[in-house]
Amino acid sequence: MVFTLQDRIADRVRRADYRDWRDKVTAIGGCAQPIRLFGAWQLHNQDSSTVLAHLGGDVMVPCGNRRASVCPACSDRYAADAYHLMRAGLAGGSKGVPVTVAEKPRVFATLTAPSFGAVHNRPTTPAGKARHCTGCGQFHHPDDPRLGGPVDPDGYDYIGAVLWQAHAGKLWHRFTIALRRALARAAGLTVRDFRHHARISYAKVAEYQRRGLVHFHAVIRVDGPDGSTDPAPAWATVDLVDHAVRAAARSVLVRSHRPDGTVLDLAWGDQVDVRPIRASSAGELEDRAGAVSDARLAGYVAKYATKGTGARDTPDRPIRSQLDIDHLRVSTHHRRMIQTAWDLGDLGFYAELNLRKWAHMLGFRGHFLTKSKHYSTTFKRIREDRRAFRAAEVLERLGLEADSVIVVNDWAYSGSGYANDAERELAAALAERLRNQRQRKYTEEVAA
Repeated sequence: MVFTLQDRIADRVRRADYRDWRDKVTAIGGCAQPIRLFGAWQLHNQDSSTVLAHLGGDVMVPCGNRRASVCPACSDRYAADAYHLMRAGLAGGSKGVPVTVAEKPRVFATLTAPSFGAVHNRPTTPAGKARHCTGCGQFHHPDDPRLGGPVDPDGYDYIGAVLWQAHAGKLWHRFTIALRRALARAAGLTVRDFRHHARISYAKVAEYQRRGLVHFHAVIRVDGPDGSTDPAPAWATVDLVDHAVRAAARSVLVRSHRPDGTVLDLAWGDQVDVRPIRASSAGELEDRAGAVSDARLAGYVAKYATKGTGARDTPDRPIRSQLDIDHLRVSTHHRRMIQTAWDLGDLGFYAELNLRKWAHMLGFRGHFLTKSKHYSTTFKRIREDRRAFRAAEVLERLGLEADSVIVVNDWAYSGSGYANDAERELAAALAERLRNQRQRKYTEEVAA
């Protein structure tokens, strides 16, 4: 007898341990690839002579993967953390950041990659109406697989594109240095003295374009020398920061080499977008003057932190061999970028770039979301606060004080993922239900 997926799901639901299993999956938000642990958690009194509470057996913990394509549940949690991290640095009033940051000079900057050859695109008018492709002259549907691919594949500079991608992190680092110099020069200060008058705080996130190259969205804020709690100097204005960002982007250059030894100069693309950030609690992301709302910007930026390459047909895991590449179900353009990264990674010339490890990311080696030290809180602090809140809930339920107990954890790894496709489907359904509940609750709160 052949059992269908529906049969296997029905069988799993009828088992005696289903409710216990469902509660464990619900507790981790319907994580798609949970880590299974075996062991015990105990609360002891101060001299460990008495066990006050005990939890033992099998438990599940979330995988913590930030990519929505890998685990939607953990991706939602990561996006929420990213939102709070971004929002605290924009509006203050939480995570130890004062509300006065909203009064400081702030801009939203976008730095893009240069062109490595004409690609199929779908430009739009200011009113949002689609126009014909500037590369081939045809009209492309939004889901046209040619979008982002080169008009002339044989003439496209794949080596340059992959090497630019591999150096994008270094380009950003040099941009931040150039930005400090540009601001110091505009303020009539030396670079050495600038740190005694002002500090640049930022948070940036990487987003893949359809052509497979990243561009960076960054919130840039000018603080006093002590960070977010220190007022910005009087000479710091939004217009000054705008000018400095554009000047710094134009000045940055990273020098690499092609496989034949030819010098390859890597720089930002010509399109540099800088918009002022306005303090607002509602409304559209952008107003008619081009200013961006800080209330909407945090959510806009945070959503990119959960994406992979932004393409539906690219892998989410590292490439292990040429056989992996041969069997990838990807577009021709992304396959050539992956292949180029893999081939360059075999050359000792590029050993420090570790391109084979990052071939699945089309050569990009940086973090998707980074921030300066004084921008706001950290992911670690947010997660620690969440654990502390849950621990306090447990202690309150048990009627115990935190300083009167000792926590003892003894867990061992026993596996990952679910037992079969039936459990995976049930977990996905639970995750979707929990997401819908959160969205419905949020909608009701906004309406109230």
